[in-house]
Amino acid sequence: MNEMLGSRIRALRNAKNFTQEQVAAQIGVSRQKYARIESGVNSITFDILSKVADVLGVTVGDITRVLDEIPAAVYRAGEEGESSEKIFDMLDLFYANKHMYARLQYKDMI
Repeated sequence: MNEMLGSRIRALRNAKNFTQEQVAAQIGVSRQKYARIESGVNSITFDILSKVADVLGVTVGDITRVLDEIPAAVYRAGEEGESSEKIFDMLDLFYANKHMYARLQYKDMI
């Protein structure tokens, strides 16, 4: 999952002719951390995903739609460890997004 998101972000960045350094500076992370996000090594939080989307002039949905293109059968057809890892990645992303949403709601209430 991280690799797919990273690949999508890289493609969108290349389409805008931005360097990794430019995007990293605008979202407030090091170029190395940004490169690890694009390569799929680091998980991406909703906060970073939102910032990347703003910099690239797209919506978060434009980036994450690549996840919708995976047929459900891929998870069932893979090896047990492989599909379990994907499920845990999805759960991590869900809870990161849930936490960010709760923080944004709390911020709006103040």
